[in-house]
Amino acid sequence: MSKRHNEHWSRRDFLSAAALTGAGAWFGWPSTSDAADPPLETTRIRLLRNPAICFAPLYVAEELLRSEGFTDVQYVQGSGRLDDEKFLGTGGVDIAAGFAGRHIVAMDAGAPLVILSGLHIGCYEVFATERIRSIRDLKGKRVAVTVLTSGRHIFLSVIAANVGLDPRKDIDWVTDPAAKSIQLFAEQKIDGFMAFPPEPVELRAKKIGHVLVNTTTDRPWSQYFCCMVSSNREFVRKHPVATKRALRAILKANHICAVDPERTAKLLVDRGYTKQYDSALQSLKEIPYGQWREYDPEDTVRFYSLRLHEAGMIKNNPQKVISQGTDWRFVRELKKELKA
Repeated sequence: MSKRHNEHWSRRDFLSAAALTGAGAWFGWPSTSDAADPPLETTRIRLLRNPAICFAPLYVAEELLRSEGFTDVQYVQGSGRLDDEKFLGTGGVDIAAGFAGRHIVAMDAGAPLVILSGLHIGCYEVFATERIRSIRDLKGKRVAVTVLTSGRHIFLSVIAANVGLDPRKDIDWVTDPAAKSIQLFAEQKIDGFMAFPPEPVELRAKKIGHVLVNTTTDRPWSQYFCCMVSSNREFVRKHPVATKRALRAILKANHICAVDPERTAKLLVDRGYTKQYDSALQSLKEIPYGQWREYDPEDTVRFYSLRLHEAGMIKNNPQKVISQGTDWRFVRELKKELKA
């Protein structure tokens, strides 16, 4: 979030968040669940765990999930690449968060996923050396994305295609681990780096390169969700009550991340999701959590499906992706239910 956005959260907003969560043992609030809901079909819920600051609502949601009636809350380690969506599709986990484009690419390849809701707007930033002044300047250059089929790779491919580049031919992709890529970038042995929280904070602090694209603030990327919440299609079919309750916990946690980034950052450190409190806190302040009501998740899926289709990265058209790979009934209900 920008400083202006952060200041938007007043004491009234914080009290609204407290009322919305209704269940935060972490905040010292009494644990309650919505008695109007039918009983859970299952009391086990498995969420994908990745060492990503921007997925903080999934980790903050742990106590909220328990208050919703889940007695067995599991976090299963992910890989940070398209294998995670395949794992979700085969039922290895029940809920996952990730870049919208990665979910769409996985669904196009046959993974039985269902996108349920947006999580937050942008978090990725494209960094480049001083001699690179625009995305078009990346043609023929070496750009690090850690892993092909990662969210970094797919998102930057879409950004490149949006200005007329062919990401399959025009960019020399570097797939070293992030730490090595940052070192190579600092030494100007590569030309660009697709950064993911908390890396943008660290790169700016060390004055390594400059930002070409900030997806949190730069259009058109800032007009759509970046990361979204998905589930296994069969899980949703068999467990609609559990799906709604799990999503409710995550969206409440989303609000907590927005109004109390300090305590959220401490939780992430205490539970081993990151070692750096200061960079985690800054990342949480910059990511616009709490806006899931204002943005339309279907617009996001349509936008990225069209971009991916134009880039030749998926075969299905946007309408088919939306009709077969999304289920908005839960978030629509929760928008009415969780009114601040």
